Amino acid sequence: MQPRGRRRWDAIPDRKLSEYDELTQAIIGAAIRVHKALGPGLPEQVYQKALAVGFAGAGLQFEREKRVDVHYNDVLVGEFYLDYLVEDAVVVELKALEQVSQVHLQQVITYITILGRELGLLLNFGSGILQPKRVIPPKAVQASQPYQQRVQTWKPVWTRQSRWVRE
Repeated sequence: MQPRGRRRWDAIPDRKLSEYDELTQAIIGAAIRVHKALGPGLPEQVYQKALAVGFAGAGLQFEREKRVDVHYNDVLVGEFYLDYLVEDAVVVELKALEQVSQVHLQQVITYITILGRELGLLLNFGSGILQPKRVIPPKAVQASQPYQQRVQTWKPVWTRQSRWVRE
């Protein structure tokens, strides 16, 4: 049971998320190998560079520090940079902290919402054991028309072309 006042972030049914299982396992596996080799305590940028090597070694396609524009009423109002977008499907955000907070989870939710992706991973390299968290948008976001439109701009193509989707 969830403590009162906390949200359950994994509102997308497990059957829908299962299409990402092999991909997320490959991403987390690469991160675990990096963490085992380097250990905790390094700056986030070091883990980011090492993870690029790990992703390439695992045969994953990825964009590092992908720029994402933010629009409001069709006007560009800002931009941010993802740590990674892996296989054009999973947003990966890295931290090197003793503990991640709700703010860090919200950051990933915002990223996947703006991009119209269904899943993000928050990987914390700052403790003795890698701390991966699967993050998805809340139900209210998932139900919104703008989010659904963003999902439909990339998902059908990804589903047809990705080697990670099983029929």
